[in-house]
Amino acid sequence: MKERKTFNYEFVFSLLVITIGAVIASASLELILIPNMMIDGGINGISIIFNKLFGGSLGLIVFALNFPFIFLGYRLIGKKYLIKAGYGMALFSICLEFFGRYETLIDDTLLATVYGGIALGIGVGLIIKQGGSLDGNVTVAILISRKLGLSVGQVVFCFNIFIYGSAIFVFGAERSLYSLLTYFVTYKVIDFVSDGLNSAKAVFIITDNGKEISSEILRRLGRTTTVISGE
Repeated sequence: MKERKTFNYEFVFSLLVITIGAVIASASLELILIPNMMIDGGINGISIIFNKLFGGSLGLIVFALNFPFIFLGYRLIGKKYLIKAGYGMALFSICLEFFGRYETLIDDTLLATVYGGIALGIGVGLIIKQGGSLDGNVTVAILISRKLGLSVGQVVFCFNIFIYGSAIFVFGAERSLYSLLTYFVTYKVIDFVSDGLNSAKAVFIITDNGKEISSEILRRLGRTTTVISGE
């Protein structure tokens, strides 16, 4: 006699939180940041630049550029990441199209920088906390960090500095600097939402099987590790 599969409430709850996060993140971009000529970092930032230069549907551009990295993340992290990231990215792209029909909420540049960054950070933070993603640059950063020995955060930071530098030629130096300021606000909020008040967490594992454990931590938890040889 076959056992009946139990309903996975935890997984459904995570998809609900990802839904809320995708709505908040897309609204912050289309209703606050983009109308004030400011961009996000990562692949989404590249998508906004392409949309500004060539026109078309921002939602479709975002989904098309991020789509390959969703499957790349599946190979690195696993099936749950594929489902959560794919769902979040699809909903995020749809919501970008929906909110793009409405007028901006904030016209003041400084207020847009602060409140747009906070709203974007809350949305992305909720999604990251549930194991999803709205941007493929993290997946790219994991691959590069493996090759070069840099942390994922360092790779993402360098990647975004290049994007904001490129935005100078599209949006102007002033708007690019405002976008960079938004980036710092956003990622401070992401850390607060995803990790809580006590964001400093570290685990030391003493083992002879460092490479194998490091690979499993990355596959199961989506976290990178630093390997230190000692005697």
